[in-house]
Amino acid sequence: MPKTNAASVNLTEGPIAKKLLLFALPVLLGNVLQSLNGTINSIWVGNYLGESAFAATSNANNIMFFLLSLVFGIGMASTILIGQSIGAQNEEQAKRVVGTSALFFVTLAVIITAIGFIFSSTILEWMQTPKDAMPYATAYLRIIFVGVPFMFFYNFVMMIMRGAGDSKTPFYFLLLSTVIDIALNPVFIFGIGPIPRLETAGAAVATVIAQLISLVGLIVHLYRTRYFLRLTRADRRYIRLDRQIIVSLVKKGLPMGLQMMVVSTSAIAIVSLVNSFGSMATAAFGAAMQLSSYVQMPAMAIGGAVSTLAAQNVGAGKWDRVHKTTLLGIAFNFVMTGGLVGLIYVFNRQALQLFLQDEAAIAIGMNINHITLWAFVLFGITFVVSGVVRSTGAVMVPLLTAFLALWCIRVPLAYYLGNTFGLEALWWSFPIGFCISIVISVAYYVWGNWRSAKMLTPEPGKAE
Repeated sequence: MPKTNAASVNLTEGPIAKKLLLFALPVLLGNVLQSLNGTINSIWVGNYLGESAFAATSNANNIMFFLLSLVFGIGMASTILIGQSIGAQNEEQAKRVVGTSALFFVTLAVIITAIGFIFSSTILEWMQTPKDAMPYATAYLRIIFVGVPFMFFYNFVMMIMRGAGDSKTPFYFLLLSTVIDIALNPVFIFGIGPIPRLETAGAAVATVIAQLISLVGLIVHLYRTRYFLRLTRADRRYIRLDRQIIVSLVKKGLPMGLQMMVVSTSAIAIVSLVNSFGSMATAAFGAAMQLSSYVQMPAMAIGGAVSTLAAQNVGAGKWDRVHKTTLLGIAFNFVMTGGLVGLIYVFNRQALQLFLQDEAAIAIGMNINHITLWAFVLFGITFVVSGVVRSTGAVMVPLLTAFLALWCIRVPLAYYLGNTFGLEALWWSFPIGFCISIVISVAYYVWGNWRSAKMLTPEPGKAE
């Protein structure tokens, strides 16, 4: 069987806690950088362009989260396939996954760019974006759509590397992207010299340029260092729509993508509800969600780390390490997520003042945080458990769990509470939804048949 070379990171041996922490920290720091980038953009927009502009970018960013969820599933399926291939020491299969999924990503990105650019205004109208925010949101979103191919492929390459056990290299290039974006933001927002004042559109231009430069730099780095999963001329045969890989990417990736779409569409539904209370409420919710995005980062980083560790150990047949990875992931989540939640509770007003100037908006944001933040610790447990379950290819129950908790519980409850008792009541739908999801996720982990799932379905006439 083909062996992987030293460029891959072996996660099937050695102390699990240390490997999990060393893998998760660069992912966490990368997530922090991406959110820090968005936060700084929001600070520029919210403090210098006003609440309407801030509400506009909040609405547009929810749409971008929805779009990224489209590729998350395929990227995650690729990550798991590569992790299992590395664990089984099958480099050829890993390259088959890279070639097929790369071609798939490029095609999907081009289609989404074309559709999104044309229908930006229509999408924002569907979301009931406040009229005073529409011009800002439309200009911002159209430019973001132009950068979708770079964003998609950038995220794809990073997920491939993480699947192979390398979380450090993606972090360095995320750092590069963030620095460039932060530096270019005031230049394009306010205009300097020959560069015109673009306002919210300028924040989008800075983001697209930063991601393009970082993507090119990452690809150049991979080929200069002769990264073992790079595709050379000799590997051209892998750049095709391999039937077996495509079936797996669609069969396993589609439910994972749908799970993220369930999350993003439920967020859009909540934003649409909040929009009906006016720009002040939208701005407050946008600021609170900026803070909650930081609270979710440890869980997301640990969830991604446990999925990669578990995938390699599933490929190697080391189930005892898979279970230990789950327990350690939950423990790390309690410490890291709980610590962040406590910190924001202490500095609640000061944190919201980074984005908001109006006292009424700040008061709304503080109430949102008081009611919702603690429940993100529960969200972290669900994310860790689902990450381990997905590592085997068991993807349907996590999807159904998300759908039940969000679309059957949180969204209807939010609309009921909001329409019946007012704005302050609807936030209780968040902790209730999180409680439902953790019960279902843990029950499936303990009693479900996820251990028997497989990522690749053997082709007819071939041995498994």
